[in-house]
Amino acid sequence: MNPTLTFFPVGNGDMALVKLLDGATVLIDCNIRMAADDPADKGTRDVAKDLRERLPRDAKGRPYVDAFLLSHPDKDHCTGLSRHFHLGPLENYADDNKSDAEKKIVIREMWSSPIVFRRASKIHVLCDDAKAWATEARRRVKHFRDNGWAGEGDRILILGEDRDGKTDGLEAILVKSGEKIGRINGTPSSYFEAHLLAPSLVCEDDEEVELRAKNQSSVILNFDIQATHVGMHRYRFLTAGDAEVAIWERLWERYKDEPEVLEYDILETPHHCSWHVLSWDSWSDCGEDAEVSEAARSALGQARYGAKIIASSKPIKDEDGDPPCTRAKREYESILDPVYGKFYCTGETPHWWAPAPIDIDITAAGPKVRESATATAAAATAAAAAPRAG
Repeated sequence: MNPTLTFFPVGNGDMALVKLLDGATVLIDCNIRMAADDPADKGTRDVAKDLRERLPRDAKGRPYVDAFLLSHPDKDHCTGLSRHFHLGPLENYADDNKSDAEKKIVIREMWSSPIVFRRASKIHVLCDDAKAWATEARRRVKHFRDNGWAGEGDRILILGEDRDGKTDGLEAILVKSGEKIGRINGTPSSYFEAHLLAPSLVCEDDEEVELRAKNQSSVILNFDIQATHVGMHRYRFLTAGDAEVAIWERLWERYKDEPEVLEYDILETPHHCSWHVLSWDSWSDCGEDAEVSEAARSALGQARYGAKIIASSKPIKDEDGDPPCTRAKREYESILDPVYGKFYCTGETPHWWAPAPIDIDITAAGPKVRESATATAAAATAAAAAPRAG
């Protein structure tokens, strides 16, 4: 079995699943919209079903993820959390007598930034699912403080330290910016490590308020994934939530003398292929005159040979929309050209009228996009019903 990455078609939102060589799973964000749960809505992919098909079951038949990373608490990154995931102690799990499709998914370990606890403000109101995540994260932190340890279903990793000593005493479950994660669900793993690049500790000043308002508190991780048991073949996956231009400029300033830190074989475009990731200029105001930030582009331009860049977004059209932005897509394609890479959009793969999950196998020869028989059949069915030109 190869390690895999799966990117789900969730519109302008994020939902990706990492499955390692030993079968351990890391879910990054979720955006399971109400329409996706409605069997009568044939135009919206049932991504909850797609996710469940890719998850293991425990001894009690409960679907689970070994870790769930919330990049930041925006609605398009956590919608469906309360409907589809078990929150609270495992002894309160109430779905054992339900059918498999109705059982909530167990989160064995949460990966969460401390900024989730204080991001709500007059300019950024948390949605109900984000509040539910924060409540569960606080419960798990309290469990650790009270007991000095945590078992399955109570575990949490705090990604990035907080100010004013708020993360003091949590060193055993704290990963500071610049450090690496090498364990999942409390168990060390030889099949991956993930370098935490952001968020950094942000000071309490006017700049923090601005950064929080502009998606800059997102968790940025560069995964190093082992492709084979021998351990000679490892490939990088860079994920960054909605981090925009200010953060990428900072990262380039920090790592321009060691750019290999930012290298990737697979990149999920930050903020759904938004132009604001690459430029301070407004695409709608400036159009083609908008200037690229060379520092941000350099940070995001460390693509390895044959790299894949995935935009988790609705279809990208030649119009003024942002995100996704057609100019941003062109910039990413220009990054890929010299390394013979390829750009994908979840809303267009395999076809815009029938998007399906993009499964990427991490093989010894590199990441390979899998042609899904299910996706091909679905596309053929949808194509027959699609409106024809003329």
